[in-house]
Amino acid sequence: MPDYPRILNAGDSALVVEFGDAVDAAINQSVYNFSAALESDALPGVREIIPTYRSALVNFDPLVITHVEIEEAIDRAISRATALDTDERRSLTFTLPVLYGGDDGPDLARVAEHNSIRPEDVVRIHTSGVYRVFMLGFLPGFPYLGGMDERIATPRLATPRISVPAGAVGIAESQTGVYPMDSPGGWNLIGLTPVQFFDPNAAPPVPIQPGSFIRFESKAAAEIEEIRQQISDGTYEIPAEGSSG
Repeated sequence: MPDYPRILNAGDSALVVEFGDAVDAAINQSVYNFSAALESDALPGVREIIPTYRSALVNFDPLVITHVEIEEAIDRAISRATALDTDERRSLTFTLPVLYGGDDGPDLARVAEHNSIRPEDVVRIHTSGVYRVFMLGFLPGFPYLGGMDERIATPRLATPRISVPAGAVGIAESQTGVYPMDSPGGWNLIGLTPVQFFDPNAAPPVPIQPGSFIRFESKAAAEIEEIRQQISDGTYEIPAEGSSG
């Protein structure tokens, strides 16, 4: 059994810092605390820090900072990784409005059938959870969410769709997530949110950060249309509450 955290080489200009070998909230929090600690050092030569479920990739310029220097900096950041993350957006729980089923959730019945429950049970279970944003990936702003109830876990589609609309809420295996833009995709689509998950002209471009939390709220079509208009007018703000713990 390896000791964690551990530092692994990833070529001559990158290191991987692993904090565990499982999808776990505590491990994931250590990843983001470490990433925040190393980023706060603002070291010359550190190009990018990419956090994931259980590790962080540290990309650096070996002509600016040596391998020994970056390892020493990583060790110092690891020692501070248990400190609380000071980014307040990582402690928030965001509530997303969703229109479930129909044309906006074409796979809702499939998820229900796979789990031998009713479509309304899928919605009830999906909206009862609070989901941790473990990481962003696949597309800019795509949140991989942990904590979904296994009663609605469903395999990916055998044949991915050529086009999935922005805002589509999907389920794949025991995870749920939201497509931030139009793209191909193989997740089971159960609903649609009008909330924008990626805007390159906004600051920050992704409103919901890893380490924060999401809950889904079922809305009627008229309510969704009203929210969509508020988003268009620039008057809508995603409801957010304090720390989920």
